[in-house]
Amino acid sequence: MVASLDSVQKLGKDQFEAVSAAAAAVTKGWQSIAAETTDYSKKSFEKSRVLAEKLIAVKKLDEALQLQSDYAKGAYEDFLAEATKLGELYTSMAKEVFKPIESAAKAYSPAE
Repeated sequence: MVASLDSVQKLGKDQFEAVSAAAAAVTKGWQSIAAETTDYSKKSFEKSRVLAEKLIAVKKLDEALQLQSDYAKGAYEDFLAEATKLGELYTSMAKEVFKPIESAAKAYSPAE
């Protein structure tokens, strides 16, 4: 089977559009991940600053230990929540990246 010039050009155009759409999805995904990571870092830094201020004002060792324990527990819970959120963002990005590529592949796959 000999492909016509028009069909080869259309295939090239469709492939280029699929790759361009995938690249746009990667860019958008990385921007979302960067924004989320920046937000988490700011919140974490602020919580650390507040802890430091509280520790400076503490008069008893057991109060300091309790503050530190509460902070560690909260930081761990925040980290788990953030890791889950980032995992969801990565999964969403992967799905968005492969949508146009999958569509382009299906358009040119042989009929069964």
